[in-house]
Amino acid sequence: MELSDRARAAGDAIEPVTSFFLSLRAMDGQPDVVDLTFGDPHEMPLPALVNALRATIEPRAEDWFAYKSSFAPAQETIAAGLRDELGLPYEAADITMTQGAFGAIALAFHLVADAGDEVVIPEPGWFYAPMLRAADMIPVRAPLAPETFDLDVEAVARAISPRTRMVVVNSPANPTGRVYARDRLVELAAVLEAASARNGRRIWLLSDEPYRRIRFDGIRFTSPAACYPWTLIDYSYGKVLLAPGQRLGYLALSPLIPTPERTELRDAILPLQLALGWAFPDALMQYAAPALETVSIDLGELTRRRDRMVAALIGAGYTLTVPEGTFYLWGAAPGGDAVAFAAALAERGVYVLPGTVFDRPGHFRISLTATMAMLEQALPALREVAAG
Repeated sequence: MELSDRARAAGDAIEPVTSFFLSLRAMDGQPDVVDLTFGDPHEMPLPALVNALRATIEPRAEDWFAYKSSFAPAQETIAAGLRDELGLPYEAADITMTQGAFGAIALAFHLVADAGDEVVIPEPGWFYAPMLRAADMIPVRAPLAPETFDLDVEAVARAISPRTRMVVVNSPANPTGRVYARDRLVELAAVLEAASARNGRRIWLLSDEPYRRIRFDGIRFTSPAACYPWTLIDYSYGKVLLAPGQRLGYLALSPLIPTPERTELRDAILPLQLALGWAFPDALMQYAAPALETVSIDLGELTRRRDRMVAALIGAGYTLTVPEGTFYLWGAAPGGDAVAFAAALAERGVYVLPGTVFDRPGHFRISLTATMAMLEQALPALREVAAG
């Protein structure tokens, strides 16, 4: 075989996801299948999203569809939004437009870490490991608290070594829905500061925040950027707009990074994005960004779906982590085997995401982006499988 080592390592790291994607092909063409796997839309797009895109499609200049790096009006709007939302003095130059959160995460990894560096990632967590393997970096898993799935600062501290260059925090967290309290983030900042001094090398923090605006019950959100100056934030509009196929996101440098280092990072980003393959969003999405900054899915309706499913599944005997944010429901698979559980549901026309995708073979995830009718249709199968 002529594969590179990094391609093989990335493929191995993402194999559970790849296998599950391939298994979903069995759904193609089947009537009445209830797909609760991913955060995809099952209703028509938000009118405000459609209107924003429609307003940008008509060219206003000869270079309307020319190469575009980060679009200044989008950067300015986002910086103003972050100042209001996080209470930190962001400037437009701190914002880099990217192809969704994935693009921002990849940019962050390449910006401050080198081949062979270690990056501490949460477990359960999303696609960080294969992205790191593809960049010849080393993922080191730090488990979340076993019962509550809260951020386990002591586990992060144990995972740090002299080779650690970055720690990733995801809040609100996929797949668990947990939102980490400010006190816990302050504890983490102290650990990272001490470890940086001990290593003689700065440990960066990447705050993965694509679900930041999707929270329930008035839960407050604190960004690690407010607690630890050496923080980069990645964000995606695909979640709050429920339009993951329209790739728009950004990487934000904390305004608390000391000026010399912040200037160096700003100067390095453009050439790095060019080197990574013109890693900017399409022009139309950037033009639409100012209009999309305040658009959101219906959080009231999402809360109603969450409450319905939590009550019904707990009533059927499931053990769940009640989500404080995101649009997912995380639970323990009856019998402890997520693959067998997902297969039993699939036989009944209901598809859920087994926890093997997150290195948690005893858990499963349901996406609440399904319609209420789809969720109601799924409940009899969920009750039947739980009852054995």
